[in-house]
Amino acid sequence: MGVTWSQFFPPSPTLTKRNLPRQDGKVFIVTGGASGIGYELCTILYQAGGKVYLAGRSEANAQAAISAIKAIPTSTPASGSLTFLPISLDDFSTIKPFVTAFTAAESRLDVLFNNAGVSNPPPGSLGAQGQELQLATNCLGPYLLTQLLLPLLESTAKTSTPNTVRVIWTSSIATTLSPSITPSDWLLPSPNQQKNYTTSKTGNWFLASSLHQQGLPILSLVQNPGNLKTALTRHLSRLVPILAAPLLYGPRMGAYTALWAGLDGSLGLEDGGKCVLPWGRLHPSPPKGLLDAMKTEAEGGTGVAAI
Repeated sequence: MGVTWSQFFPPSPTLTKRNLPRQDGKVFIVTGGASGIGYELCTILYQAGGKVYLAGRSEANAQAAISAIKAIPTSTPASGSLTFLPISLDDFSTIKPFVTAFTAAESRLDVLFNNAGVSNPPPGSLGAQGQELQLATNCLGPYLLTQLLLPLLESTAKTSTPNTVRVIWTSSIATTLSPSITPSDWLLPSPNQQKNYTTSKTGNWFLASSLHQQGLPILSLVQNPGNLKTALTRHLSRLVPILAAPLLYGPRMGAYTALWAGLDGSLGLEDGGKCVLPWGRLHPSPPKGLLDAMKTEAEGGTGVAAI
């Protein structure tokens, strides 16, 4: 109960834009960077000197975000860069062209922030290839993107400070508040869109763990960014954000969770597969059902994550 309570009322962040070290020379990808957490994360990384690729569906929204970020007054001139590259995670045909364009422009990638997501769209919503929309956008698309970028992430890790090349996946408090995922949840979408959302976000935890288990020199973590006032709730009843308002925080706080996961120097490869909680700390006691799902039956688990 204490861990759940602390996700609604987290301790103060320890890594923020005020004490973040300079990121000159580092290259970042932030999916869903035009709004919400992604926008705030792009702002922080850019102002710290990072080379930031804002990945998203709408060029108009992305360019508006880039202009707004560059117009923010800073005490010192920002020396980073912001570049838009198009991608639609629910349309897998757009992912390889994104990677091709990115690798043509860059010879390194320090951190991939799999930030973009969708929650509770209208029932029956599907991705371009026919998968349930939340599973496609939140889970399958990020998986394909990460797999295609792995060679570049590996080569970057070989010439970088250990533990600094990372892949950050985005989960939700829903994964720890809901019943365990069963094999059928992956194969047959539920008529309950909240359950489908939970399935997709649990999948991100599984993907973070799976990448870690490959033994690569890449730190793979999943994070619950926090309970936030963002466009993610746009498909829910208007009453939901009103009733939940006392428990919601601004998107900048969610960016601090991702920032800690992506850049805090206390994390090492031994932390791979673990979950980061708001506003930057490791989950001290993940639910046993989730941990068992990420183990094979031979290891005493259920093997659900491998399905």
